[in-house]
Amino acid sequence: MATGTIGEFEPDWDAHFMRLAISLGELGLAQSSPNPSVGAVIVRDGEVVGQGAHLKAGGPHAEVHALRMAGEAANGSTVYVTLEPCSHHGRTPPCADALIAAGVRRVVIACPDVNPQVAGRGIARLREAGIEVVVGVEAAAAKRLHEAFFHTMTHGRPLVVWKTAATLDGYIAATTGHSRYVTSREARQQVQWLRRLHPAIAVGVGTALADDPQLTVRIAPDGAIRQPLRVVFDSMLRLPPSARLLHESGRTVVYTTERAPQERVKVLQEAAASPLDVVVLSSQADGRVPLREALVDLARRGCNSVLVEGGAQLVSALARERLLDKVVYYLAPKLLGGGLPALAGLSPARMDEALTLTDVQVSQVGPDVRVEGRIVYPEQQEEGEHVHRIG
Repeated sequence: MATGTIGEFEPDWDAHFMRLAISLGELGLAQSSPNPSVGAVIVRDGEVVGQGAHLKAGGPHAEVHALRMAGEAANGSTVYVTLEPCSHHGRTPPCADALIAAGVRRVVIACPDVNPQVAGRGIARLREAGIEVVVGVEAAAAKRLHEAFFHTMTHGRPLVVWKTAATLDGYIAATTGHSRYVTSREARQQVQWLRRLHPAIAVGVGTALADDPQLTVRIAPDGAIRQPLRVVFDSMLRLPPSARLLHESGRTVVYTTERAPQERVKVLQEAAASPLDVVVLSSQADGRVPLREALVDLARRGCNSVLVEGGAQLVSALARERLLDKVVYYLAPKLLGGGLPALAGLSPARMDEALTLTDVQVSQVGPDVRVEGRIVYPEQQEEGEHVHRIG
């Protein structure tokens, strides 16, 4: 490992360049789905000679972008990549072969791939070619970067992230249903960036009727930002033709059941100003849309993660079926004393039956507090304290 000393500080250059690769990978978050958002950096004689990110499924991978930038300087270089280079022919040729052909000397990989088509094969191919391979540098940060991809590969459905905003006493709206606005302007702006990080945004029909949301990213001029897939769970097709989300650019998917009036499908599709897919699924025993089946369909559509923005009935149903994976909770310094709760219908009898969070991160956004963490269900809980990070 190349090191240098500045005073008593001896930098870890592998970690330094891997962090740069991770920051490059973040550029492709959501838009590379269903592929991972990989970043790559090529270093020769202590200088960055190439860098790249995987920006779109079907497009060149990060390693290829970086190799093209480096040109002949890639020969004898060290390549830093956030995920094991692919070793199979998909929509693009194997990156492991491209690295071998370029004559790189050393490849530093943050974490192995979980895709069965790759898993260990890319590393083996590089080593068989006489290339030094180091695995595990900045692995935790890279796993966070590739979290949604890993989850979809492992579970066959997208990572489901619940975003909500509530008062200190846990209400998302007043008793009248009025909810504009629970949180500050700063928090609402941050939510726009959060939407940008997910290929799909989902709501239940109750939220669609009550709030008439657009479910779009509104932080840049039209066309400058890729719009996520808009998703509505609507067992009886109660979504009105006038719903704003039907008149935004991009695509909308409505999941419904055979119980819905089928003439409503044509009404909604004729009213929509942009592509609308109405997916009819066999209803559950309670008459609702089968959520797991709908999520599997979203994975087939290329969505590695889904940001769920409400409401309480949909979120509670996802939690009951153990389909809710993460929470991003904005807590406003307000008290209502009554109103619509963020969750409904779980009602555990004991505290040890509550849903808890792990890998918790807490930050302040304007006057509000943001709490983010992974959900741990009661049957998954182990004794001991969870690690919290505040910053």
